[in-house]
Amino acid sequence: MTFNDNSRFDSSNVRRRRSSSSGGSGGGRGGLGKGGALGGGGILLVVVAFLISQFLGVDISGMLGGGSAGSGTYADEDFSCTGAQANEQTDCRMEGAAVSLEQYWTQTAPELGINDYVNPMVYLFEGHTSTGCGNATDAIGPFYCPADQSIYIDTSFFDVLVRQYGAEGGPLAEMYVLGHEWGHHIQNLSGVLSSSNTQDQGATGGAVRTELQADCFAGAWMQSAAQAVDADGNQLMQEPTRAQIQTTISAAQAIGDDHLQEQAGMEVQPESFTHGTSEQRTNWLMAGYQGGASACNTFTVPDSEL
Repeated sequence: MTFNDNSRFDSSNVRRRRSSSSGGSGGGRGGLGKGGALGGGGILLVVVAFLISQFLGVDISGMLGGGSAGSGTYADEDFSCTGAQANEQTDCRMEGAAVSLEQYWTQTAPELGINDYVNPMVYLFEGHTSTGCGNATDAIGPFYCPADQSIYIDTSFFDVLVRQYGAEGGPLAEMYVLGHEWGHHIQNLSGVLSSSNTQDQGATGGAVRTELQADCFAGAWMQSAAQAVDADGNQLMQEPTRAQIQTTISAAQAIGDDHLQEQAGMEVQPESFTHGTSEQRTNWLMAGYQGGASACNTFTVPDSEL
């Protein structure tokens, strides 16, 4: 989506995180570096790490042979942006999307029975950071941590989606990733993440249903994103175009379980699925876009229709 140049926004819930770690900015890079290089266990371990960390929100950087995420302190920086900056800079784009998500879910969460809605924190980091769920590195990818109700994004991940996993890229595709992680926050507040029904793997298991619901929530937000306004009442961004929606579908397809396994040179193994196929992720993203958040109860859908 394109931001209106004259819009201005400053979310108190979005921070740039800088490391003052004695370990240096490279101390925690295990598998997937800034340049897309693979290390440690190779692409198979990176794919496995990506899938596990996305769902569990835990530090598994040790699997990748890169050591810990470093020690030291982190400085969190507040910042504000204009729409023109959001059209050019990823961090400002994330902040603009967060402002829109805040407005959408403040209104929509009570409709889903969440009467005590609070916004998550969003931390944009580089290389490594500490979280309430353990240490995180840029090898892990974006994730939501229920323990501190925060979303962590190393923005270099968006380049990885394009270079390594074949996504088309684009601003709306990047914002979809944030919207997906925000969907996990909604699940946390509603009690979904604490349910045992979310743990089992497999093509129709609870893990897949959890991830597909987060995709659906992201699509629901996308449909209403253009309604968001800044503090002066200016419209934040314009309606998405067909081309922008298509690039977002491309991102959803790129991180389908079947596609990731194929990219790793593996046979597709449905019994190990945790996120859903490329087709499923696309279908549920569009289900949310067309039907809103109320259309996102993936846990009641029969296996044959998932």
